[in-house]
Amino acid sequence: MAEHDLVIRGGRIVDGTGAAPFIGDIAIDKGRISAVGKVEGKGREEINADGLLVTPGFVDIHTHYDAQATWDPWLTPSSQHGVTTVVMGNCGVGFAPVKPESRSELIDLMEAVEDIPGAAMHEGIKWEWESFPEFLDALDKRRYAADIGTQMPHCALRVYVMGDRGIRNEPATADDIAQMRKLTGEAIKAGALGFSTSRTDLHNTLTGDPVPGTLAANDELMGIAAALKDQGTGVFQIAATHREMEKEFDWMLAMARDTGRMVTFQIQQIDEAPDLYRKMLKHLDEARAQGVTNIRGQHSGRPVGLLMGWQTSVHPFIGFPEYAPYARLPIEERLEKLRDPAVRAAITSGKNVEKLGDFGKFITTSYHKMYPFGERENYEPAPEDAIAAVAARAGKTPQEAAYDAMMMQDGKALIYFPLFGYSTNDYTAIEETLLHPQTGLSLADGGAHVGAICDGGTPTFMLTHWTRDRTRGPKIPLEQIIRIQTKDTAEQYGLFDRGVLRPGMKADVNIIDYDNLSFTHPEMRFDLPAGGRRLWQGAHGYKATILSGVVVARDDEPTGQLPGKLIRGPQRAA
Repeated sequence: MAEHDLVIRGGRIVDGTGAAPFIGDIAIDKGRISAVGKVEGKGREEINADGLLVTPGFVDIHTHYDAQATWDPWLTPSSQHGVTTVVMGNCGVGFAPVKPESRSELIDLMEAVEDIPGAAMHEGIKWEWESFPEFLDALDKRRYAADIGTQMPHCALRVYVMGDRGIRNEPATADDIAQMRKLTGEAIKAGALGFSTSRTDLHNTLTGDPVPGTLAANDELMGIAAALKDQGTGVFQIAATHREMEKEFDWMLAMARDTGRMVTFQIQQIDEAPDLYRKMLKHLDEARAQGVTNIRGQHSGRPVGLLMGWQTSVHPFIGFPEYAPYARLPIEERLEKLRDPAVRAAITSGKNVEKLGDFGKFITTSYHKMYPFGERENYEPAPEDAIAAVAARAGKTPQEAAYDAMMMQDGKALIYFPLFGYSTNDYTAIEETLLHPQTGLSLADGGAHVGAICDGGTPTFMLTHWTRDRTRGPKIPLEQIIRIQTKDTAEQYGLFDRGVLRPGMKADVNIIDYDNLSFTHPEMRFDLPAGGRRLWQGAHGYKATILSGVVVARDDEPTGQLPGKLIRGPQRAA
């Protein structure tokens, strides 16, 4: 009998194609799957998967590990949630190309847009590049617990080519556009998976100005996209202002038609226009009817959720002058003060008089959208669970109810605020978007928004909530959810060598105790460089995660093996 490098025996295989689960074995040799079904030959190593779920490794196409990848080979938290491929460089922010004098400006942009501590990036980033190809070379020297793909970011490109004019969002000249097209072409040729830009009013600099590229004219965007057309590869990723998406669609559709390249943008329900997502889905239907299938909406697997607590970036009292004296105290000292009934009375009777802006006021005063997490998180809470309802039942003000909720669990309790995708207090919008043929799972934002959002575990959530635990609506078949975050996400970025368990494909595999798969409770950790903070949520139930045939995690713990590497360009199927 032939001997294999690794054999997974008797698992419940969901192969990523959308086909029904079946019981079988998987043989792996030289980093590739060599057999699926009944494997007679022995393995040098064998894993008994009886009673366990066997899936392809998950492919997360929207992360922000651009800085973290230079110091953290484990790419946490994504690698703890069965992710074997990450795509970073989204939303137009990143660190190449860069002139030495602009490094701090790019760090400031990443801090402002993605809520990653600037001190952590200043201490942690190992600058070994100026050009984008040099950035890829620097990544290529490292090894990881997952494979990494990246994209050319518009902010960095504009600053590199235009300097202060780019930062001030001045119009690009014909020469500027020609240079950006040239550099983007070089990046794609060197192995970038695409180009990304930000056009949303939610992405501003630390001084409140739009990030470079936000106001870019059509000729600049089309000029850069021409580089992808020239190379015949690459994705054009866009983060746009939600309420403006319908207006933006025309040029995005024209770009998809003209270049033949994948154009992808976010589709999320927003409270100010709760039916707009349906209009966007209709536009995608119309494009599909016209034969344009290379334009796709990116959706989240659950509402983009802010977490509020005394240690997070935002909470209901962040703008209260009465809270200000305690805001910068060390956490234990702060909590000791906050436990004082007199302090509680002063803060909860105060008023938000700071200039937080309309968005800030919305977040800090919408008590009907705030849900105490308690001991066990609930990502699809009912209206009666909201702080406003809790306060009404208890005869308290919403401020008092929010304060008391955050003081639970020794002052470490969190409040969940579903920002997008929850205007109807349920998952109707997310479900409709999730099941649309021209959308893709995205927006987990692994590595980003570390002081306010903890959605990097979305791949685990897709299994636990949508296929197993949901009570407030229909479940979705397991094989469909697996396909959505393996084959579909991989193929959107041209990675046809992974995402499916079949002979010849890359041996990226998860072995999961599906019945007992669960999250750890979100918590604040201070484990970034310079003691930077980040919200953290791990998982229990990953019996093994295998990358290129190597076991990188076993029983939810890393093995120390790091076979992951940079992905250069699209990958062909076996």
